[in-house]
Amino acid sequence: MVPLRGAHVVITGGSSGIGLATACLVARRGASVSLMARDARRLEQAAERVRASGAAARTVAVDVCDSVAVAKAFAGVADEAGPCDVLITSAGQARPGRLLDLDDEVFRRMIEVDYFGTLYAVRAVAPEMARRGTGSIVAISSAAGLLGIYGYSAYGPAKFAVSGLMQSLRDEMRPHGVHVGCVYPPDVDTPQLVEENRWKPAETAAISGTIKPMTAERVAETIVRGIERRRFAIHPNLSTALLAGFGPLAAPLLRKMIDRKVRAAQRSTSTS
Repeated sequence: MVPLRGAHVVITGGSSGIGLATACLVARRGASVSLMARDARRLEQAAERVRASGAAARTVAVDVCDSVAVAKAFAGVADEAGPCDVLITSAGQARPGRLLDLDDEVFRRMIEVDYFGTLYAVRAVAPEMARRGTGSIVAISSAAGLLGIYGYSAYGPAKFAVSGLMQSLRDEMRPHGVHVGCVYPPDVDTPQLVEENRWKPAETAAISGTIKPMTAERVAETIVRGIERRRFAIHPNLSTALLAGFGPLAAPLLRKMIDRKVRAAQRSTSTS
C-alpha cells in the first residue's frame, strides 16, 4: 500500500475538476499538497478548499506544455515541501470535432496539453522516485483512450498516447519500487465537460448523451483507492472496466452500435 499520510502529493490541473477533488481527498488523508495549473487566481481558490481540510497546500501557476517551466515548478515545490511522493497528472483539454472540420492547431494542442503535459511532469519526478525506491505516478487518460470515438480524432489519440506512456513506464519503474497508474474516466461533471459539450458534433453527443456523467469526487475516490492499492489500470466505473477488458473482442458489436447512433443523429439533423 502507498501511504498518503505525510506524503507530498503534486497535482497538475489541480485548480478544478478531478484534480481539485483528488487534492481535497488526499488532504483529508493527511497529505501535503502542491497544485499546478495556469490560472493563479483559480489555483489560490482551490488551495483554500484544500487548506480547509487542515492540510498544507501550495500553488504554482505553470503551463504544463512548457518543459522548462514544468521542471522549474517541480524543483520549487520540492525545495519547499520535499520531494514528490505522489504525482497525479490531471491537466488536460478535450476539443471534440470532426477531423474534416478541425484545424491542425487543435490536433497539435491536444498532443501538447494531454500528452506532453503528462510527459513533462512525469520526467520531473521519475528520476528522484527511482533513486529513492518509492513513490506513485498516476496519469489521467480517458475512456476515449480505450476506444476511438466519432468526434474525438484530436483528443482520443492524445489519450491513447498517455495510456501507452504509462504502460511502458509501469514496466520500467516497477523494478525501482515505484507505483504507476493510469485512470480511464468516462464523462465527468466538471467545467471541462461543460466546455467540451459546446463543441461536440451531434453524432458525438448522441453516442455519449445516454451516459450520466460521474462526479469528480467519485473519480477521486477511485484514484486514491488505486494509489493505496498500487493498481495500474484505474477504472472509475464498470463500463470503462468492461471496455478495457472486452473492448477488442466486442469491437464489432460496439462499432455497429456507434454506427446506428451516428446515422440516427445525422437523420435528425437533416430533418430539423
